[in-house]
Amino acid sequence: MRQRLLQIVGVAVTVLIVSLAMATTSGQQTTANGSGAKTSWGEPDLQGIWGLEVQVPLERPDKYKNKEFFTDAELADLDKERAAKPAFGEKRGEKGTERDVAGAYDSAVFLTRRHTGRRTSMIVDPPDGKIPPLTASAQKRNKELREFMLAHLEATETCKNQWRGCEGGKYTGVPSPRMREAYPEYPGLIQVNRADGPEDHGLGMRCLSSTMPDFGSVVSGIWQITQAPGRVSIFYDTGQGQGWHRTIPMDGGPHLPSSIRLWFGDSRGHWEGDTLVVDVTNFSGKTNFRGSNQGNLHLVERWTRSSEGTIDYRVTIEDPTTWTKPWTVAQEYVKQGDKFNRVYKEPRCIEGNYSIYGWLAGARAKEQAFAEGRGPDPGTINFATLTNSALDDDDLDELQ
Repeated sequence: MRQRLLQIVGVAVTVLIVSLAMATTSGQQTTANGSGAKTSWGEPDLQGIWGLEVQVPLERPDKYKNKEFFTDAELADLDKERAAKPAFGEKRGEKGTERDVAGAYDSAVFLTRRHTGRRTSMIVDPPDGKIPPLTASAQKRNKELREFMLAHLEATETCKNQWRGCEGGKYTGVPSPRMREAYPEYPGLIQVNRADGPEDHGLGMRCLSSTMPDFGSVVSGIWQITQAPGRVSIFYDTGQGQGWHRTIPMDGGPHLPSSIRLWFGDSRGHWEGDTLVVDVTNFSGKTNFRGSNQGNLHLVERWTRSSEGTIDYRVTIEDPTTWTKPWTVAQEYVKQGDKFNRVYKEPRCIEGNYSIYGWLAGARAKEQAFAEGRGPDPGTINFATLTNSALDDDDLDELQ
């Protein structure tokens, strides 16, 4: 009888231990799929400094058609290939030329050697990993803008030698009368070959190239999230020190009136379970996200803390005046250790702002010299496009 009782007790203890082990394992699994962390007021906790640890192209390269993920072996091979690839700063144009000086930045400034990401593209919808086709009106607009830009280059060596920037253009040797035309639209991504005012150098040269949504780049990709009751704040460290703060109201209020337009749009957030969902509208017509610059851009973002150390970010992008259908991008952000807590909010992209005087004064000096017969017609000098002979297609892919 006693032996039978011990057997029963032994079985019960075994069942209890197994049950506890299963519960513990289940709890660990839950943690692996979501941190479950909450703020002191009970909302999912997304706070911390998050960044990109892998590099993934926005669109899927043609050579990986129908392939959504790399295998471990493929990742290892691709990392070796990337590590061995020379960076563009290690190559030189012809010494003593402007083309050589245009490549003066050391490659380490721009080409971050992140590991290859498992995804073959950030775009997860459409399934082919490509941005949907442009609408007919957007194609027409782009064609007109391209013709306007090419007219500014047709007297330069860029078109004479068919260097990068003059694809589809012609060489005339004579400055085009279109060089004095007004911009067909706000000069966001347009950079024309003149220096009559700051706008002529485009947004990048004026340290205004931050966009929304922001997918990071080889020189950026850090997001600092802080929360308070009714608000979420995100600091974006983007581009060359072009950081900016974004505040997302969480009070259930409506969007701003359509007459009020903002550079980064009007964000309104709410929680769906553990996911922060943000609806973004009211973009300014001056905003230019990959050709969407008519104020019709609409974003729906989803921020989910998929584990203690990762955030799954997804954004669906829509503009019926630019693309034939919406498209969705997915990224994974990795948490920086709290013991470091490092993000540098220094506005480092100030070179352009300080040197605007030099751009404009230099242009006036060239015009004066030409008027006095001491120099070339400024209309024959290319100030608008990359002229570094060392840049090739692969280099520019790295910079996207």
